[in-house]
Amino acid sequence: MKKYLYLFLLIFMITSCTEDVKFNNPAFQTLKDNVFWRAQDYKAYTTTTGNLIIEGYLGFEKVTLQTNSLSPQTYTLGKNDISKASYSNTLSTQTEEFTTGTNIGNGQIVITEYNTENNTISGTFKFTAVNTNAENTEKTQINFSEGVFYKVPVSVSSNFNAN
Repeated sequence: MKKYLYLFLLIFMITSCTEDVKFNNPAFQTLKDNVFWRAQDYKAYTTTTGNLIIEGYLGFEKVTLQTNSLSPQTYTLGKNDISKASYSNTLSTQTEEFTTGTNIGNGQIVITEYNTENNTISGTFKFTAVNTNAENTEKTQINFSEGVFYKVPVSVSSNFNAN
């Protein structure tokens, strides 16, 4: 009788163990001021001038990365307004905006792969952005580190101005 009980318990343990694997493909995630931040929604698109814009959204928060091309390389932030990064929170009680630009903030966007068959982009990023509201002395900058965007679909945008 004990043998049947042990056999039953063994079978129960084997069949009750399941492995719930959750793939994060595609993905957009980072550490925002050393706290894990994962976008619920993300998109990437090119402008008619050839710039690449990658956006990640989490509720009222948005992280935007911009480079001047889709080419796999390292884009340095804080040198110009072509390659830049920004963060905004549009929640009415916490409205804030941080950005990099010409001699503002620092960091880098590294595009590691642009897949032309699937039209997806992958890479890493890190940046420190400055608060656009100079009067806000409580939070003057925000830091993003260990950022990853993986296989984010890229669409071609048409930014034509109708005259």
